[in-house]
Amino acid sequence: MAFLTDAQIIKAFGQAGNPDNFTIIQLPYPMRIAWDLKTQVHKMQCHELAEHRFLSVFNDLLTHYGLAELQRLNIDIFGGCLNVRLMRGSKTKWSRHSWAIAIDLAPQFNQLKWGADKALFAKPEYKPMHDIFYKYGFENYGIEKGYDFQHYELVK
Repeated sequence: MAFLTDAQIIKAFGQAGNPDNFTIIQLPYPMRIAWDLKTQVHKMQCHELAEHRFLSVFNDLLTHYGLAELQRLNIDIFGGCLNVRLMRGSKTKWSRHSWAIAIDLAPQFNQLKWGADKALFAKPEYKPMHDIFYKYGFENYGIEKGYDFQHYELVK
C-alpha cells in the first residue's frame, strides 16, 4: 500500500479544492450517474495533473472490455471524482476527491464498508480493470484495505 500522505498530496497537487487546479476531460464513452442511471455524462472534472492518467485509464478500459461489456459489468457507473469535502468520519482530513485525484465507480454495487464477499469489483472479471488503474498510478481501496472497492486514487 502506497497511499500518499496529506503533505505529499499538497506538495504534488496543491491545496484541496483549489479550482485553479481543475480541468474538464471528454470521456471516451458515456458514463451513467450512480444516483440517476438514466442520466449520462460525457465529461468529468479532475485535477489537471491527473487528466492524462484518467483518460488513459478510460481509453484502456474501453479497448479491453468494449462499451457493451463495460455497461454489463457496471464499470460505466460514475460515482464522482471532484467533491471538496472531509473524509467520512474525519473532522480534519480532506477526502482525496477534494483534489480530484480519486474516482468512485459503481458505488451502489461496491459500498464503502463492503468487503470482497459482497463487492462487485472483488470478482475475478474485474481484475483487468484494477490492473489498468494500477498501470497509471492509481490504487484501489478494496484491494489495499479490504473495503471500498469503488474507490481508486492516484498514489504516484
